[in-house]
Amino acid sequence: MDGEYDVIVLGTGLKECVLSGLMSVNGKKVLHLDHNPYYGGEIASITPLEELYKMFHSIAASETMGRGREWNVDLAPKFLMANGQLVKMLLYTEVTRYLDFKVVEGSFVYKSGKIHKVPSTEAEAMTSDLMGIFEKRRFRKFLLFVANFEEHDPKTHQDIDAKRMTMREVYRKFDLGQDIMDFTGHALALYRNEEYLDQPCLETINRIKLYSESLSKYTKSPYLYPLYGLGELLQGFARLSSIYGGIYMLNKPVDKIIMENGRVVGVQSEGEIARCKQLICDPSYVPTQVKKKGKVIRVICILSHPIKHTNDCNSCQIIIPQMQVNRKSDIYICMVSYAHHVASDGKYIANVSTMVETNDPEKEVQPALDLLEPIDQKFVRITDQYIPTHDGTKSQVFISRSYDATTHFETTCEDIKDMFRRMTGSSFEFEDMKRKRKDVLGEDGQ
Repeated sequence: MDGEYDVIVLGTGLKECVLSGLMSVNGKKVLHLDHNPYYGGEIASITPLEELYKMFHSIAASETMGRGREWNVDLAPKFLMANGQLVKMLLYTEVTRYLDFKVVEGSFVYKSGKIHKVPSTEAEAMTSDLMGIFEKRRFRKFLLFVANFEEHDPKTHQDIDAKRMTMREVYRKFDLGQDIMDFTGHALALYRNEEYLDQPCLETINRIKLYSESLSKYTKSPYLYPLYGLGELLQGFARLSSIYGGIYMLNKPVDKIIMENGRVVGVQSEGEIARCKQLICDPSYVPTQVKKKGKVIRVICILSHPIKHTNDCNSCQIIIPQMQVNRKSDIYICMVSYAHHVASDGKYIANVSTMVETNDPEKEVQPALDLLEPIDQKFVRITDQYIPTHDGTKSQVFISRSYDATTHFETTCEDIKDMFRRMTGSSFEFEDMKRKRKDVLGEDGQ
């Protein structure tokens, strides 16, 4: 471990692994440490199943659960948007060569106690049971507008100034009611609160276009999930870093982060000192440099059946918009199964998550748990959410945010790109990343 490095990375969550790979591609000498004996940290994939039971101090798994080694259970599962930022990172760095994905079979939204398929095309809008006949026509016109909208082509704007007009005004222009606003904002644009309504509509339009473009790639849903769980993603980026000379060490305690004149200069571990110019880490390594910003409850549920009213999907996402259950935060359900090699044959893993708002978090997610019944086994996990108290530019210590309750990686990627920008002084460009990879490895990428 002793030596001089450009960057030391502490923790093997997805953000840390992606940034480790990107720094390596940029020609940096990287040392990557984790005090855990496994990859992933807060979003690790736990295997075998017995380890999950130990982690939650539960009774032993019954024989009906099958062989423990057949299970890979994500502690904080998320899906990838098929045309989203993480998929682009995977493609441009060619980490996809280490992974296999399966399309998530359905995307649903909760309304008035029932599950409905999310309509995201004009054809689906006309057949959706979420709306009446007149609402369907208005929503179809709105989707046509979004599909045809091009920021730099005023002919497609229909007198909407997307940089000034708020999304609330756009909804009003198309005469869309509260229910349509709920599933459009939360299940298509994937917002977590209502603040977007009074902000310029351009970002919301682009978010809905991303959803539709992702959906058009595979038709069943806009989401992808890696076979064998999210741990495969983490190890894929670890391999990328290793190709460029990055060094990984698991089960390595971090005794001290060494600072001189307010800037990081190294890390001490088991009597050894590794020096560095920059440090990347998750909040657990620097408790005095982060502040708490709420809590997230996640409930891992093992089922012996698909979720009702989802057309027997082997995988799906369900979003319960906050207004539907009188909350300030959406409730998310994501389900995967034996079809993804993360569970024994005939078994399903559903994860419920949301921001905690009361002193009874389990009661808050009851509307989601009711949709999953009967539940064979559940594991409840409540974690604090942390954000850094500084941007890292002075100390050169760059701290990631805790993973939020959402079941997609778009907010995760925004944090990665923001940290990359602060570290390098330049924005993350996908094409630039592809060019740098070829400069080092040659045109064939070998």
